[in-house]
Amino acid sequence: MIQSEETFDNTFPYASHFTEAPGFRMHYVDEGPRAGQVILCLHGEPTWGYLFRHMIAALRGTHRVVVPDHMGFGKSATPEGRSYWLQDHIDNLERFVLALDLRGITLVMHDFGGPVGMGLAARHPDRIRRIVSANGPTPFGQADLVERWMANVQVSPWFQWIRKAEAEGRLETVLGELGFNILSTLKLNGFENHALITDIWLQAYGAPFTSSAECAGAIGWAKGVATGAHRFEVPDAQAMREIQSKPALAIWGLADRTLHAEHCLPLFSALFPYASVHKLTGVGHYCLEDAPDIIAAHVTAFLQYT
Repeated sequence: MIQSEETFDNTFPYASHFTEAPGFRMHYVDEGPRAGQVILCLHGEPTWGYLFRHMIAALRGTHRVVVPDHMGFGKSATPEGRSYWLQDHIDNLERFVLALDLRGITLVMHDFGGPVGMGLAARHPDRIRRIVSANGPTPFGQADLVERWMANVQVSPWFQWIRKAEAEGRLETVLGELGFNILSTLKLNGFENHALITDIWLQAYGAPFTSSAECAGAIGWAKGVATGAHRFEVPDAQAMREIQSKPALAIWGLADRTLHAEHCLPLFSALFPYASVHKLTGVGHYCLEDAPDIIAAHVTAFLQYT
């Protein structure tokens, strides 16, 4: 776990806040006017709120930007005796949102933040105002979900490695050293801007994983994919209608080697057939690292015209 006051050479200069509402010490950033519309940014694997540092800077002047670190990531605790499946993270996020009484939420979701955020939307559609997917899948148990997911797995080096490593009994061993192999893990998933790789950048992404015990969150998300332990939230009919009525936006880096646009974007378009979709050439899976200014501009415009 990263120390609360750590700013990584002032590249993450945001005050730390904590809540025990999910049953562990959960860290979050809460920037901007309290009366502003809420932007809730949700990270995935194996990142944390640092991924949204540029988004926070771009929006906090006019919006309340809330960025939690999931259990086992960033500055949040990695409690023992907890499971780290998708449904656990949805439970945690629900408790977090209710504790802060966040309403009128614009979800901005990356990677596993997609199904976590959509799980929240399924349970509390009345609290959601808009939905933004940034290389973050939005599965809702659609009829073709398994088919599209398996097609994506077949062309994803990350998911192929996860399944192979789990079958050979070495998944926990390799990901338990994430603090040392963070660069290769991030690169396997995909970013294109190699100028990002500085000592500070590597420290920021590797710092949450200084021991095998602190890697439980990253291991859980990977292991859940390999074993099928994750459970996607399925909304009831009323919640589905409410969610599909929300303004939505997808931004997708087409160089994503983990979540391929041809397999993942149809899940979004099936839910939001009239939503805008921006496809970014030369931008990888970690689109918020490769193209932060472009994404911030798209999100800002979306907030303005909706």
